[in-house]
Amino acid sequence: MKRTGKTDALGNPRAFLRGLFLTAVARADPMLCLKPHLPPRQPGRLVVIGAGKASARMAEALESHYGPCEGLVITRYGYGRPTQRIEIVQAAHPVPDAAGVAATQRMLDLVSALGPADQIIALISGGGSSLLCAPAPGLSLADKQGLNAALLGSGMPISQMNMIRKQVSAVKAGKLAALAHPAKILSLVISDVPGDDPSEIASGPTVGSTATPAMALAALDRWQVDLPRHIRDAIARAPAPILPDDPRLAGATLAIVAAPAQSLAAASAEATALGVDVRHLGDAAEGEARDLARSHAALAQTLAAENHDHAILLLSGGECTVTRRGDGRGGPNAEYVLAAALALNGHAQIHVLACDTDGVDGVEEVAGAYAGPDTLAIAAQQSVSAETALAHNDAHGFFKQVGGQIVTGPTLTNVNDFRAILILPKG
Repeated sequence: MKRTGKTDALGNPRAFLRGLFLTAVARADPMLCLKPHLPPRQPGRLVVIGAGKASARMAEALESHYGPCEGLVITRYGYGRPTQRIEIVQAAHPVPDAAGVAATQRMLDLVSALGPADQIIALISGGGSSLLCAPAPGLSLADKQGLNAALLGSGMPISQMNMIRKQVSAVKAGKLAALAHPAKILSLVISDVPGDDPSEIASGPTVGSTATPAMALAALDRWQVDLPRHIRDAIARAPAPILPDDPRLAGATLAIVAAPAQSLAAASAEATALGVDVRHLGDAAEGEARDLARSHAALAQTLAAENHDHAILLLSGGECTVTRRGDGRGGPNAEYVLAAALALNGHAQIHVLACDTDGVDGVEEVAGAYAGPDTLAIAAQQSVSAETALAHNDAHGFFKQVGGQIVTGPTLTNVNDFRAILILPKG
């Protein structure tokens, strides 16, 4: 009997899951999601600033609507876009570099010279925490680089990392907006954080904060992050935060133009149209990637055992972390898939994909990975140990060898991690 189109769509699970991921990415394309939030252009000076992996694409979208604009935007190397007048500076992520520091200082000089009749539009997206780099007094770029590297390997949630970064920055936690006062500032934001808290996206350069030095030091102790004494001292003597009701933020407004939930909904709609039963596990998952993977794998196995006559899809978002135990370079999405593959142990019905919507998982130019029922068998044939790879945090190395990497190149957006587990009916 000839198969239906819906069945054909699931005949290649890897292609099906990758297609859902690309649908999620497309939903967050700044060329589609930014324009509805752009106000009518007013007479007077308009200055565009921004930082993040999506910021150059956002600038491109803004100028396609307004025409040439004055401004400066900082994005990750490889994420630049052609703009009409807005200057695009490329810098390092996730550990900052001198290019980011120099561009950030120029941005601060630009906004501090504006007055009450001027309008700023700030284009903010994930990645801005390292791209907007202005070390607090007494700290150097090398200090910020060492701090970022230590935080990234600690396994702490992104919200805790950002709370610490805010204490040692002259631009984060509302400081950029305070410096721009009395100019009006509209922040258009693409969210990449669990819960879409604007104060956490790029560490909230235009949003007030309640994070204190004492809270940051407590987080460092809890996660056992070992830092040089002078960096801890700098955190301890950081000034009181700029609170959300600070008068200098009175002229600051904000709109979230794209968020993880919207991208997951787009993927869900596509799968549902094909007759797949979609189960949502939330868009704000945090914690160790391998632990979350084992939990999701156990749920998938339970569902597979229930003898459903239709496919089931588990969708989730959020931002997992990896506590660096070995010498590998594996990112949280690849580690999630590797841990899931080990937990599933070649289960014949279950396929797993996890990717970062910015196209970069951890520090690798790889979006993430896919594992199917034959992944561990392929690894065994090549004498590649999945257990050893996981122990060394070398998920990227593992999937490169077994052909499981998902590579997209720069996606020009960033709405966090996308995880999908497909459970096919028996037979």
